[in-house]
Amino acid sequence: MAQITISPVTRIEGHAEVRIHLDEQGDVEHAHFNVVELRGFEKFLIGSAIEEAPRITPRICGICPTSHHIAAAKACDQIFGAEPPETARTLRELLMVGQYVHSHSLHFFMLAAPDFLIGHDVSASERNLIGLVKKMPDIAKSAIEVRKFGQRLTEAIGGKPIHPSTAIPGGISQSLAEEKRLKLLEMAKKAQEIAFQGWETARALLDETDLTFGSVDTAFMGMASDGAFSFTEGPATILGSDGNVSGSFSGPGYLDHIEEYSEDWSYLKFARLKSGEYYRVGPLARLNIVERMGTDQADAALQEYRSGFGRFVQPIQTTLAYNIARYVEFLGATEKAVEYLSDPSITRNDIRVPVGAVQNHRGVGIIEAPRGTLIHDYTVDDRGFIEKCNLIVATCQNNYAMDRGVEDVARRVVKNGALADDAANRIEMVIRAYDPCISCATHAIGRMPLSIEIIPENTRTRLKTESD
Repeated sequence: MAQITISPVTRIEGHAEVRIHLDEQGDVEHAHFNVVELRGFEKFLIGSAIEEAPRITPRICGICPTSHHIAAAKACDQIFGAEPPETARTLRELLMVGQYVHSHSLHFFMLAAPDFLIGHDVSASERNLIGLVKKMPDIAKSAIEVRKFGQRLTEAIGGKPIHPSTAIPGGISQSLAEEKRLKLLEMAKKAQEIAFQGWETARALLDETDLTFGSVDTAFMGMASDGAFSFTEGPATILGSDGNVSGSFSGPGYLDHIEEYSEDWSYLKFARLKSGEYYRVGPLARLNIVERMGTDQADAALQEYRSGFGRFVQPIQTTLAYNIARYVEFLGATEKAVEYLSDPSITRNDIRVPVGAVQNHRGVGIIEAPRGTLIHDYTVDDRGFIEKCNLIVATCQNNYAMDRGVEDVARRVVKNGALADDAANRIEMVIRAYDPCISCATHAIGRMPLSIEIIPENTRTRLKTESD
C-alpha cells in the first residue's frame, strides 16, 4: 500500500505526523493523525506527596503550565478539606487569566495567523512567523507585547513566568503588592486595547469563503458558571450535537460520562462519552455552551461570532471556527485582567487556610485550560502519598476530531497519489485549529525539516516542502 507522510506537523506544540494511506488508484483509503511521543506523568507521580503535585505537574507543559498547576491545587484542596479564601480564589483566577492571554495570543498571532493573514496557499517560505513580521510588522509587535503581559502577570502571581509554584493546598503562597498591582493594571489596559483593535483582524475570518474543510459533527463539553464563561468554577456541561444538554458533572462524576481508550496508530489517548458519542473541548466547545462571556467587548464579539456562523439554534461544528472563538476568549481575558487588577482588595493578605492531615482520599480538580477541559484525578493513602493518578488533557479529548478532520481533508486534496504543498498545509490547518499540545514542553532549537513522502510499494519519491 502506498503512503503519504507529513512529518512533523508544523506550528503546533510538540511533534506529530499525518499518514495518508492510498489505494491502488492513488486515492485515499484512510488517513490518521499520529502522535509518536509518550507522556509518563501519571506513572511517576505515584509515590509523591500530594502537596507536591501542584509543583510537579506544571513541568508537563511549557505553554500551559498554569493550567496543570491550578487543576492540581484544586484537587489538593479537596483532599485536605480546605476552602481557599476569597482573595486566594481571585488570585488563582487572575493566574489563569495570564495563562489565557499568553497562550491564546501565541496561537492566534504566531501559529494560526500566517495561514489567514498571509494565505494558506502562499509558498511555505513566506507563510510563517517571519513572513508575518515582514508583511504586518505592527501586528507582530502587538502580539509580542500582549504576550509579554501574560507572562509578567503569571510571574507576579505565580512566582515565575513559566512553571508557576504559588498555588498550594488551601490557597496561594504569596500576596500581590499594591505597587505591582498598579504596574500590572497599566499593562492590562494596554493589552485590552491591543486585543480590541485586533478583533477587526480576527472577525475578518468570518468572511473566509471556505471554512468547511475538516469539520466533524460531535458533542461538546465545557464549564460555565451560571451561564457565563468560567476559568475554574462551575460544573462541566455536555452539549449534544443536536444542541440539547445531555448531562453535567463535577469532581469524580466525570467517570459517569467519559471513557478513555486507545488506538494502535497513536500513543495519544482518546476520550469519548459513555453514550458512544464523540465530543470536543476548547474555545469552540465553550462558546457553544456559554450564554455570555461576562465582559462587554467579548460579549459583543461573541454575538458577531454567532451571527457569522449561525449559532442561535444548533452548535457551531466548523473546525476552523476554533481560531475565531479563541480570539473572543483572548479578548475577554484581557478585560478580566483589567477588572481584577482594578480592585485594590486583591492585595489583601487572606490568601490561605492552614491544612493538616488528609481528610479525603480522593481529589479531582477540573478547570478550563486554554485548549479545553482539564481533569486531574488523584487518590492518596492515609499519609497523603499518591496511589493513583489520572490526567485527562484537552488534546486527548479532541484527538478523535483531529483524526477524522485529517481524513476529511485528505480525501478532498489527494488524487492519483499527488499532494501539493498548499494542499498539505490545509491538512495541517485543521490540526492547528485545535492548538494541540502534544508532547507538553517539547521544544526544538534550530532547523526542523518537514518532508512529505509519497511512498509507492517499491519506490520512494520525496517532495520538498516548508523548511526542507
